[in-house]
Amino acid sequence: MKIRKASQSAQKISADQAVNLVKSGMWLDYGATLCQPNVFDEALGARITEFSDLKMRYCLAMRPRAVLTNDPEGKHIHVFSSHFSGYDRAKHDAGLCSYIPVNLGEVADYYRRFIDPIDIVVLRVGAMDAEGNFNLGPTNLWHRALVERAKTLIIETCNVMPRVYGEGTTIHVSEVDYIIEGDEAPLAELPNLAPRDVDQAVARYITSEIDDGACLQIGIGGMPNAVCSLLAHSGIKDLGVHTEMMTDGIAELYRGGHINGARKKLDVGKIVYTFAAGTKSLYDTLDENDDMLCQPVEYTNLPHMIMQNPRATAINSTTQVDLTGQAASESDGNRHLTGTGGQAQFVRGAYGSENGKSFICLPSVYEKNGKRASRIVFNLTEGNIVTTTRADMMYVVTEYGIVNLKGKSVSERAKGLIALAHPDFREELERQAYENRLLPRGFSF
Repeated sequence: MKIRKASQSAQKISADQAVNLVKSGMWLDYGATLCQPNVFDEALGARITEFSDLKMRYCLAMRPRAVLTNDPEGKHIHVFSSHFSGYDRAKHDAGLCSYIPVNLGEVADYYRRFIDPIDIVVLRVGAMDAEGNFNLGPTNLWHRALVERAKTLIIETCNVMPRVYGEGTTIHVSEVDYIIEGDEAPLAELPNLAPRDVDQAVARYITSEIDDGACLQIGIGGMPNAVCSLLAHSGIKDLGVHTEMMTDGIAELYRGGHINGARKKLDVGKIVYTFAAGTKSLYDTLDENDDMLCQPVEYTNLPHMIMQNPRATAINSTTQVDLTGQAASESDGNRHLTGTGGQAQFVRGAYGSENGKSFICLPSVYEKNGKRASRIVFNLTEGNIVTTTRADMMYVVTEYGIVNLKGKSVSERAKGLIALAHPDFREELERQAYENRLLPRGFSF
């Protein structure tokens, strides 16, 4: 781990004094999720009209950002996000936020190799301990790369930040230029929605394919959470976890004694993740818990790391799959929704693992503007972004079944995927497949 050397001993300053360091035209960085600052953001937002051409990178805002609230026409600052939350999506729709296409596991390398040093980095971290360390809490990701690349590093203290373990989870006071005393606002939470009937149906198909000793990566959403609920009653033994996102579903499995990591080869017995987002119960489970390792994103997400554990099992959601097996998981046509995240890397890492499996799941239909439509389609919606390529796809799951596409021809794929569609759309999909030679003449269902 590279240690940053501050230009001076860390100075305690107010948020207003910190804003005096900002100059028009600068690049700022707020980091990701729980590490994004509150007090500094409010102070900068209150004075945002004093600046021009400010640019900021961050990832997945979990609460409104004052710099955007107070600049509703985007005259003073523009934000660039490497993964959208619902808030970021709304700001993108308003023309105030742009997406940075990334594989999440590569982001630290982008900062170190391709992004110029950042003028000011501001991170919300735990209060300093007796050894002079500030803990990043359960949001490791690429924050060490931000520390290394900051021209000026400002930290905002947070007394409610959980203290976690893992490589690179601390910033020493000798690396810091300025310290702001933060507020006592609780950590932002991500609601843990109850699974729907369709989520439970998909989860049953996935759970039937999970083996003893599986090492899980669980994505965000109702379907992956439903898998966790079923695993708690499945009798599957020796589950492990090597994941990007730590979720309430995984925490519930851990508290129930269903995860021991005994068959892992990397970090045996430990739950490994790079960031957490969920409820206070999740954050309390992570606090001072040495069964959990919060590791840098290049450790959790790069395929050559994922595949070191046998039976790596990646479970992720998508929004649309075409009849050749392409999955579009991050956009609705030209409207950006979320991001690539770690999906593509975990799909590849799981496949490279000994007896590994990857599952891409989705409900068969959705409703938009009062009209129901199929998520299994002949052609992806115009403008849709392919997140997982057809060559990488393994298991696809809807409430109507599960199909493994590995080694399958286009015709076999089309046949299998049509069977996963809602019955109301199968006839039309079959007609389109025959007319366009995805299904050759004489090919029978």
